[in-house]
Amino acid sequence: MAKIESYRDLIVWQQAMDLAVSIYETTKAWPKEELYGMTTQLRRAATSVPANIAEGYGRESRASYQQFLRIAQGSLKELETHLLIAQRVGIASHEAVESLMTRSESVGTLLRLLIRKLSPE
Repeated sequence: MAKIESYRDLIVWQQAMDLAVSIYETTKAWPKEELYGMTTQLRRAATSVPANIAEGYGRESRASYQQFLRIAQGSLKELETHLLIAQRVGIASHEAVESLMTRSESVGTLLRLLIRKLSPE
């Protein structure tokens, strides 16, 4: 098992980065009138996940790190909600949303595991 020397070594951060890139790629094809609406909301939520994982990693205390991981979890749920709304209003296809939701759930699982691992015994 590789030693964790940076937040960039965390699988959860790597998957969150990949998810954010996928969100950007998916929203490129969305209607231009959504640029300052749903597109921006979704992109901000998506980028917030890896950013909070990284910021928490850089904090001095374990409790602070866990708090940033919980913020990342919240952003992930926000992202999922925006995806479901985009599907309901016809901006995103069922297939695209399903794929992104699966990836989001994977990141969520890893976040929960990391939070548990950081919790005092």
